[in-house]
Amino acid sequence: MRRGRLRVLLGAAPGVGKTYAMLEEGQRLLQEGKDVVVAVVETHGRAATAAMAEGLEIIPRSTVSHRGVVLTEMDLAAVIARKPDIALVDELAHTNAPGSEHEKRWQDVESLLDAGIDVMSTVNIQHIESLNDVVQQITGAPQRETIPGKVLRAADQIEVVDLAPEALRARLADGRVYPAERIDAALSNYFRLGNLTALRELALLWLADEVDTALKSYRAEHGIDSKWEARERVVIALTGGPEGETLIRRGARIAARSAGGELLAVHITSQDGLRSAHPGALAQQRALVETLGGTYHQVIGDDIPHALVEFAKGANATQLVLGVSRRSRLMAALTGPGIGSTVIRESGNIDVHIVTHAAAGGRFTLPRLAGAVTMKRRIVGFILALIGGPLVTWLLVSLRSPESITSDVLTYQLLVVLVALVGGIWPALFAAFLSGLTLDFFFVEPVNTITVDEPLHLLALVLYVVNAVLVSYVVDQAARRTRAAKRSAAESELLATISGSVLRGQSALQALVSRTREAFNLTGVRLTADGRIIVQDGEPTRNHKLTIVPVGSRATLELHGGDLQASERRLLAVIAAQIDAAMEHSDLTATANEVGPLAQADRVRSALLTAVSHDLRRPLAAATAAISGLHSTDVTWSDADRDELIATADESLQTLASLVTDLLDVSRVQAGVLGVMLDGVDAEDVILSSLDELHLGPKDIELDLDPDLPDLLADHGLLQRVVVNLLANGARFAPPGTRVRIATSSFGGTVQIRVIDHGPGIAPERREEIFVPFQRLGDTDNLTGLGLGLALSKGFTEGMGGTLEAETTPAGGLTMVIALPIASSASGPPGLSPGESSSTSNQTDPASQGKERHENPHR
Repeated sequence: MRRGRLRVLLGAAPGVGKTYAMLEEGQRLLQEGKDVVVAVVETHGRAATAAMAEGLEIIPRSTVSHRGVVLTEMDLAAVIARKPDIALVDELAHTNAPGSEHEKRWQDVESLLDAGIDVMSTVNIQHIESLNDVVQQITGAPQRETIPGKVLRAADQIEVVDLAPEALRARLADGRVYPAERIDAALSNYFRLGNLTALRELALLWLADEVDTALKSYRAEHGIDSKWEARERVVIALTGGPEGETLIRRGARIAARSAGGELLAVHITSQDGLRSAHPGALAQQRALVETLGGTYHQVIGDDIPHALVEFAKGANATQLVLGVSRRSRLMAALTGPGIGSTVIRESGNIDVHIVTHAAAGGRFTLPRLAGAVTMKRRIVGFILALIGGPLVTWLLVSLRSPESITSDVLTYQLLVVLVALVGGIWPALFAAFLSGLTLDFFFVEPVNTITVDEPLHLLALVLYVVNAVLVSYVVDQAARRTRAAKRSAAESELLATISGSVLRGQSALQALVSRTREAFNLTGVRLTADGRIIVQDGEPTRNHKLTIVPVGSRATLELHGGDLQASERRLLAVIAAQIDAAMEHSDLTATANEVGPLAQADRVRSALLTAVSHDLRRPLAAATAAISGLHSTDVTWSDADRDELIATADESLQTLASLVTDLLDVSRVQAGVLGVMLDGVDAEDVILSSLDELHLGPKDIELDLDPDLPDLLADHGLLQRVVVNLLANGARFAPPGTRVRIATSSFGGTVQIRVIDHGPGIAPERREEIFVPFQRLGDTDNLTGLGLGLALSKGFTEGMGGTLEAETTPAGGLTMVIALPIASSASGPPGLSPGESSSTSNQTDPASQGKERHENPHR
């Protein structure tokens, strides 16, 4: 039986039109004569979606009873029995009711596909299991219904149903996604413009990656090696040499010339991992590549040109950047064409750039012939040649016969190989020449002379010496590789141990210093900066050799112990780079811990210092005028006038007392002890107290309070002043005949209080201005306040660890959103816990303090 084909419509968020598009496509296929049924569709009360389903055959759902509740799910058996050509299955990531045949709906879809039925389904990007944590970071909301990424990747066709974030928010505000009672919360939380933009980018990037994977698979299946320039891809070949930075910057410029260009750097290493390359230089070049927006790759292959070209073709590269060879002309003539020539010949349609650099065309250097074996082994090799040569000669002379020349040559060849295995190339060369002379003197006619009559005999002797040299060289190289392998294993073990120590929670600097001392068998290691010791391990002594390694530009690493080899110094350079990074991370962490509380205190200080000091003038002027009038002898005041002046003076002095209290708070801010008492607060209690203070009733206010709302962490008095200010503003700007709406909800570990009006609103580009002190946005009525209310409200809210933001009300108006942490899952500002106050003396009761502040709300 043919397996069905799966077609998935992918969306960035609910409401983009996936279900509508699925039903619309179903109608089109039905008109083309296809047998299409609706296996399950979720309209969520959307009239347009329900209308699009009309005319399509809908398979009745099955019912499942769970704990006394009757639930409906897709009837899998009925759909398979109906056996249509195409089944429309909405919400692929849906979790079925307990008692269903499968736990997940995508498993039901697998059964439909196995039955030979084609399926068209829908899913949102937030339901992909591998992206779940990313989506939660963006939106603050975890997703409980997920689908494995491999299931979605196995689909035969994936399409993105795209909609601009602004259009989706407009659709939501018009009531075409959620019912009216859910619109405000949705716009303020999940459907924020930033959230929708990030989810849209995530969906498009995920699909682009899948398209790229599908393209690679298609080219591999069809044996297509030629480049397809869907976008510019530049591959840079790095050797670890000094020319790397030049090549990277040149490649980055090439990639930047085309929109969407991609930069890839690759380093080819041998299969045994012993090809020489400076790890410190490669680490710096890798960091540079990542800084320029590229990616770094390491490929194993002994044939460098072939491995490089294969990588470029596999990445569908369009450009390949190489450096000019560092070999001299003489070496190039002796060793043949270099890597660049071979790459150009094998690259096919890939453009190859050969970039010159300062290290190009280096001096001629002889092959390195210094033996890899130790001096002790070399001495033993020479002794073996000096003793073994005469012994072999005595043995062969005593057994000499006219037919034994071949065995004689092979015996001396065996001696040379043994010497090479023990002592390396130089003892082997000595044994080769010594045995060659011995062969000529004792076994080649005329004997007892260093003379050869037959040219062929001379050629045989020369070939013998050449073979001996070649065998010796191979043995010496094997010894060199063995030594390098041991060193690489030790280096890898050291780096792995250091990384493990840091990951297990040990101090990064202490772990690096301790492991350095252990790895190099030192008596002591000390990290110093500016003449002071940061970290020390072991006991440094004056009797041991001191090695100093610079760590960045500000610290040094002192190594007390034996001499360090060149290879060990190379590894130390890598460790020094890690220590420098760890120090920088430690400094940044310390700075962040110091700046956090200061920045929070500074926000409150700025709002209060500027606003409260300026707000002193009006009540002081009013009280002064009233008292001066009472003291005046030029006017005769009636009892009513006198009472009115006294009332004015009393009211002004009360206001002035409230402002003086604010000034005391300012002094506490300056001292770092702002009078904020954090505790669990019932939002409903604060709202009702604020309504009583403003004398607002049902004709003025519409309440939408969550009965299950948890307590929030706040200062009751400060929060009440914030709510009073926002309610006063909303009531003032609300059009006649409308009511201000106040709603509460919880989201992502915070409690949110929204004050919603349907007044003229504020343009998005000017919303931040309303929180600036003395700002009334063009309001010239000086009797309405000095424009300090929102500045103080924002300062108080941030002082309590929350946020105050302005948003557009759907259908017009302004929504002010207060967000504060939930009391059971949050702590206060740094250094505070629920129930603690940042003021330790002269602390007034927060409720009465808040009441005094509420008597003069301002916008």
